[in-house]
Amino acid sequence: MTFKKLINDPFDVVDEALDGFVYAHSSLIALHEPRVVVRRSPAGSKVGIVVGGGSGHEPAFGGYVGLGMADAAACGNIFASPPPNVILSAIRAANHGHGVLMAYGNYAGDVMNFGLAAQLAAAEGIEVREVRVSDDVASAPKGEESKRRGIAGDIIVFKCAGAAAEGGRPLAEVERIARDANDWTRSMGVALSACEVPGSGRPTFELPDDQMEIGMGVHGEPGIKRGPLRPADEVAGVLVDTILADVESLRGDVALLVNGLGATAYVDQHILFRAARRALEARGLNVVRGYVGEFITSLEMAGASVTVTFLHDELLALLDAPASAPAFRN
Repeated sequence: MTFKKLINDPFDVVDEALDGFVYAHSSLIALHEPRVVVRRSPAGSKVGIVVGGGSGHEPAFGGYVGLGMADAAACGNIFASPPPNVILSAIRAANHGHGVLMAYGNYAGDVMNFGLAAQLAAAEGIEVREVRVSDDVASAPKGEESKRRGIAGDIIVFKCAGAAAEGGRPLAEVERIARDANDWTRSMGVALSACEVPGSGRPTFELPDDQMEIGMGVHGEPGIKRGPLRPADEVAGVLVDTILADVESLRGDVALLVNGLGATAYVDQHILFRAARRALEARGLNVVRGYVGEFITSLEMAGASVTVTFLHDELLALLDAPASAPAFRN
């Protein structure tokens, strides 16, 4: 497979992309430092929210900075965690004197670097709490949720935590809400083709044209099953059934999010959403909120993920709260 990219020097991809992203959304966000995106209009007196992770997942993570969401985002190299000093800069920028909550995907590099940054911030007198998003049911079995990766469930956690902070909740409450959103969110994806890290000259993995892989991660981590490409209704049924099998107590109302991985047409995304919604409703669940689009991508990987959040009144109200970020608006 040949990958064609509209870039300049591969080594400048992250910084040039961030520059362009901030220019395009300059009414909402700004660059605090080369790899730290902040709100254009500083928030008032409230808990700060920091998100972040590797680049290559755009619009994550700078796209979730704004009113009702994050105060700052720390951005790393392609598919690599931001270093502790960048995360510390984001913490400082987000700190309004009421503590800072960091929310990020549960990957080894992020766990290490965000943890180190939290220690450095604590030495400066900033109280920091951490929530690791772990919604990917394909990445570890039930009972080992702490080993699971964070994928598109990031968006649900960021939204609920951001709304809680914007509403004036204290740090302990914002942390509780973020953990609750994570605990009630499950995701699973399907990959149809690979992507290429700029400058690498090779795809992140090999997948024949007539094959798909269920459960593959957003960095090309192995999935749980590879087989012939199937119709959207069948794929949605597999994803939904696997998600539901992981939850002991099913709630009647759910939010459904379908996330394109970068090279999947909106037509396909909406067909998958339709199929997933019908699958959920056939199993007795009521889809009361829906989201379709590219939220956490993997460069030009083809495929999509399905995220289901089992709702109660508090989570629904937080999802519905006002938000104005480049990649998410209510």
